[in-house]
Amino acid sequence: MPLDIAPFQARRARLLATMQAAGGGVAVIPTSPERHRNRDTTYAYRFDSYFYYLTAFREPEAVLVLVAGDTPRSILFCRSKDVEREIWDGYRFGPDAAKDAFGFDEAHPIDALDEQLGVLLANQPAVFHSIGYEPDWDRRIADALNRVRAQARTGAQAPAQIRDVRSLIDEMRLIKDASEIATMRRAADISAGAHLRAMRAARPGVFEYEVEAELIHEFRRHGSQAPAYSSIVATGPNACVLHYVENDRQLADGDLLLIDAGCELDGYASDITRSFPVNGRFSGPQKAVYELVLAAQAAAIAEIRPGASWNAGHDAAVRVLAQGYLDLGLLTGSLDGALESGSYRQFYMHRTGHWLGLDVHDAGDYKLAGDWRPLQPGNVLTVEPGTYIRPAEGVPEAFWNIGIRIEDDALVTDNGSDILTHATPKSVADIEAIMAER
Repeated sequence: MPLDIAPFQARRARLLATMQAAGGGVAVIPTSPERHRNRDTTYAYRFDSYFYYLTAFREPEAVLVLVAGDTPRSILFCRSKDVEREIWDGYRFGPDAAKDAFGFDEAHPIDALDEQLGVLLANQPAVFHSIGYEPDWDRRIADALNRVRAQARTGAQAPAQIRDVRSLIDEMRLIKDASEIATMRRAADISAGAHLRAMRAARPGVFEYEVEAELIHEFRRHGSQAPAYSSIVATGPNACVLHYVENDRQLADGDLLLIDAGCELDGYASDITRSFPVNGRFSGPQKAVYELVLAAQAAAIAEIRPGASWNAGHDAAVRVLAQGYLDLGLLTGSLDGALESGSYRQFYMHRTGHWLGLDVHDAGDYKLAGDWRPLQPGNVLTVEPGTYIRPAEGVPEAFWNIGIRIEDDALVTDNGSDILTHATPKSVADIEAIMAER
């Protein structure tokens, strides 16, 4: 299917308009470099999210330059055509083809960038740059500014301001457009199928990495380019390690299995967590904790609507969890006391969600002027309460090593929320029914 470049052109136009409203200037936005894995091999290449958001261009060694002014311009610098290298590394667009394919006003060889920057930055009020993220680029921008300053006797003036371009793009990325939502919905569907496949593959005796392989198989066979992050496949006590990624323990009868995994599709992430019994049936304590986490998630989802505080969902989930810990005998005292003291954090120590998009923990601030940001239609966030009960004095042994997290991806709509990952089973009855099909 031909690439629809209209959304990317619209984003560039919006950023140019924002730059112009701030006084004008030049933005320099590079993509990610290739990175060595060992000796002469590189990691699988993944473009920079900010760069891709504005360009749709996936090749390394590329830079976007935006010139805001009376005649706004979008300029791509990329690798030249090189038939010899293409034999080894694959197709390259080259500047001429890239200009037409991706809708830029100009395109030039990447080797011309440093020379051109000196020209493009001259007599501009500001340079918009990702300050502090890549030291090499900080130096490169500084060198370009110094080249302009060296021309002072000719009347050239260097930009007087350096501004963080990412802060402008962050605000744009918080509101997903129709094309982004469509991609994220498809990524969520692929990941839902992968979790179903993993549930059907899990059983006592297999290893965590075997279940992980089922996830990856399902991601790739439906067109996902890669996992969106290192998959967590954690059974037994491993489920109580929040970022466990070794995935090498053997599944045992009576254990729970926590899977936190999602695919990346055309740059966009999905993020799903499900927890279920390896033998297909929840024990009494496992079911009690699972139902508690599920109720906490439902309370958090109920708070998602335009104008609601970002933190409202977290607060709602915490209240449900803390009361549940009291009811289960994991904590003593009152609900207000547990909330005030933070004693519930023994079993729930993380936030209830994060922004989701091109990055798993996506761009955008959570507070504005010290207050939690109000949600807006087009925001996409995760909702992921959990409970992690490690062996400890005062904790009933029946609950030891129960680790449960339930995570879904929610789109804020005009009237509330749309759960993009709804196809992933999460009720006790549905999970046990699927496990029984094995």
